[in-house]
Amino acid sequence: MAQPIPLTPHNDDESVQLPQNIEAEAALLGAMMIDNRVAEDVMQRLAPEHFFEPLHGRIYEKIADAVGNNRVANPVTLKPLFAEDSAMKELGGTAYLAQLTANPAALIGARAFADQIYDLAMLRALVTVGRDMVEGALDTSQEIDPSGQIEKAELRLYEVAEKGESEGGVKSFTRAAAMAVRQAERAMNSGGGVSGVTTGLTDFNAMTGGLNRSDLIILAGRPGMGKTSLATNMAFNAAMRWADDMEMGIDESKTIGSPVAFFSLEMSADQLALRILAEQSEISSEKLRAGNISTNEFTKFARAAANLERLPLFIDDTPGLTIAALRTRARRLKRQHKIGMVVVDYLQLLQGSARSAGDGRVQEISEISRGLKTLAKELDVPVLALSQLSRAVEQREDKRPQLSDLRESGSIEQDADIVLFVYRDEYYHDFKAPPQPNEHSTADEMEKYQIWFEHQQKVANKATVIIAKQRHGATGSVDLRFQREFTKFSDLARDAF
Repeated sequence: MAQPIPLTPHNDDESVQLPQNIEAEAALLGAMMIDNRVAEDVMQRLAPEHFFEPLHGRIYEKIADAVGNNRVANPVTLKPLFAEDSAMKELGGTAYLAQLTANPAALIGARAFADQIYDLAMLRALVTVGRDMVEGALDTSQEIDPSGQIEKAELRLYEVAEKGESEGGVKSFTRAAAMAVRQAERAMNSGGGVSGVTTGLTDFNAMTGGLNRSDLIILAGRPGMGKTSLATNMAFNAAMRWADDMEMGIDESKTIGSPVAFFSLEMSADQLALRILAEQSEISSEKLRAGNISTNEFTKFARAAANLERLPLFIDDTPGLTIAALRTRARRLKRQHKIGMVVVDYLQLLQGSARSAGDGRVQEISEISRGLKTLAKELDVPVLALSQLSRAVEQREDKRPQLSDLRESGSIEQDADIVLFVYRDEYYHDFKAPPQPNEHSTADEMEKYQIWFEHQQKVANKATVIIAKQRHGATGSVDLRFQREFTKFSDLARDAF
């Protein structure tokens, strides 16, 4: 039988050394044109750029396009599409398409050919990354930045690894059902109905099941509401539960805690650590910063720091991170420290790609929110991202946030699995305080102050987390205790409702 004409598309000696199998490419294309069902099998995995021979990549693209649009793809239907192709003319014209189908036996090994083509493409990509790494490391003509080169190389390596992940997205119902059963078993064994990562807040866990893996959770609030404090509390509780469970010998698959990666784009790592230590030692962070503490308080603070040495909470305070760099660093932490939760404080301080930045801020935010959701699914961890609210809240009589208050809200609301708002009535009520009565006050003034004071007693040291959107359950609100001096959230005592 006639064999496909051998192709020699690359003339430079260096490229010949790249991993390739032109014959496998030709055999696969022939099998796809003989039986278009072969194309349906490999389209999920292969892309035109996986072919070493550019002409083969163009043929594959046209076959995939035809099959994807329910059209027949064979040498006859493809012939008009390559009549003017210069590479095809060099091989004698469109008769090459018919030559590709000359070996029906290729149908038997089509899947193996596809796997080999993909594997060789990955090897070529690795060679390219390796060469670029070497060239970059040897080039000292520009400002030397080893850390930046390492980060860039790691990002490119992960991009190579990501190219074949689409095939892993298809799961049989049996496998999906088994995963659901394990999740339900985990929730049952937790004793608190937590199927995801615990927040340490009982009533909140009861409404959400904790922070579920692969979910993007948006936590928003106006300045002064305590959204960063709530995020640090949740992160601390999850990390501490993991540390306690590991110390008790509980299997990793059964714990509802997790190591946490905290990307703090607003506060430095030491500021965040000081806040967490203040929360746990219950010493005012203002007093700690000023050094206005007693010996006993310092001993208590130092003891808290010693107790938290085993805490699997990893803080990255790099300013101006791009969404791509954040994803790279999160993957690294997942690999090195088995993180099971990511916190980003806050979303609007992330940067998109240069391309999206040129399209305007709304498009950039869309890219960032999609990137965070992709990260949650890719690492199979909850991603808790803090977000700003627009000033529209301040213009209303009712200050409780709504979904429409999310800044650059469209894509954030769409991509999020859960949207949370933290709201403290006490914060706004403080501004409404009338003058404190004295012996010259009128009865009306005394009554106004009394009404204000009674309401102040009801809202003091309380906060509300509003669940404005939840894909997995009902919306609603959860009341929490908030100790303002320590910026600490905790469960509200039942008799406080």
